[in-house]
Amino acid sequence: MDETSTRGPAPNLLREVPIEITITVGRARPSVRDLMDLTENAVLPLDRKIDDPVELFIGNRLIARGELQELDGGEPGQLAVRLTEVAQIRDSLL
Repeated sequence: MDETSTRGPAPNLLREVPIEITITVGRARPSVRDLMDLTENAVLPLDRKIDDPVELFIGNRLIARGELQELDGGEPGQLAVRLTEVAQIRDSLL
């Protein structure tokens, strides 16, 4: 008996399950006082520069890094991420 017949269709079905990927552009670490003083149009500095890569996470697992760009053919101003580095996650997610 081959390996696919003992596992059944589950591996193929898992490929169709939607997941949520979180894109992190940076972190802010204000004091509580600074946080309480925030108002509309306030600027909250991040720990990254505009040209630094963004990080892609599934849960708390880093899966890739990339660059923000405008989506070609999408709505004007719609963001996308061009991947520049991808972790070896194929088997570690299951």
